[in-house]
This record gives sequence, structure tokens and C-alpha cells, in this order.
Amino acid sequence: MAQSNDEDYVAFVRARQGALLRSAYLICGDHHVAQDLLQDALVKLASRWERLRDEQPEAYVRRILYRDAISRWRRLRREYLVDHQDPGGLLGNHQLPDTTTAWMTHDEVRHALSQLPPRQRAVVVLRYYEDLSEAQIADALGIARGTVKSQASDALRTLRRLIPSIDDTAQELR
Repeated sequence: MAQSNDEDYVAFVRARQGALLRSAYLICGDHHVAQDLLQDALVKLASRWERLRDEQPEAYVRRILYRDAISRWRRLRREYLVDHQDPGGLLGNHQLPDTTTAWMTHDEVRHALSQLPPRQRAVVVLRYYEDLSEAQIADALGIARGTVKSQASDALRTLRRLIPSIDDTAQELR
């Protein structure tokens, strides 16, 4: 029985680690920190795998990723360099529609995302990159739906200021 649990866990990690790593990278903006965040989240999942395997293990990992990224930011409380070069090609490996790919891999957008506070960045990534609903985002981050709406609104206002052409791109994506 334990072997089956181990095999299920390994299969889950192999299937989802790429997408989870891309999300972590977009949240924190640093390839190495993203790897650390994901590794820590997967270790936490492993210790609870038997209980979570039939529920929503990916949602659990994402919640840990976002909360740990915000906790790390609070702990450091200082600016740090953001890896805008995407050394591992994380963004290029994700299959997105052509206009979205051009927009998401653009240095200007990644730079603007790096200037958002962690919670706003998490909301934007979950909503517009991961395509989660407000309810799913609220659940993943452990916040109210109203907070998701206000954080998204504040983030979009900041992104519009930082990238004036973002409204044109949004129109193309509709």
C-alpha cells in the first residue's frame, strides 16, 4: 500500500512540477527562489500525501507556494534582484495562445509584475496566467473574495501606469 502512495506522489510531481515551477517563478520573480519554494511545498505535500491525494493536491501546493512567497517577502522586508532573463526558459515552455505568449514573455511585463506587492502579484498571476476564478484565488490565498477583487483592481491600476500599452494588449486577448 505504501508503495502505491509513493508511486502516486511521484507521478503527481512529474506531471505538475513544470507548471508549478512557472507559477512560483512568476510570483517571486527569481528562478532560484522559485525552485526553493516549490521544493518546500512538495516536501510539505509529501508529508500529507495520503490524506490529500484524493482531494486537490495541486491546490494545496499552490496555496503553500503563494503563502510561503508572501511570508518570505515579509521576512526579508527589503528589495532584492529579480531574474528578468528567465534563464531556464520557464515561460517559453508553457503553451499559451500566441498573443498571450508574446505578452507574458515580454520583459516589460515581467518587470512590472516584479514591482507589485506579493499579494497583488499572486492575484494577477492566478487570475490572468493560471485563469483561476475569484473564488479559487480566495481559497488558494486564504483571503476573502472581496480582497481578491480589490487586490486585482489595485494591481491592474499599477500595471496600467507602468505599462500604458497594456490596455491595447488586453483588447487583443478578448
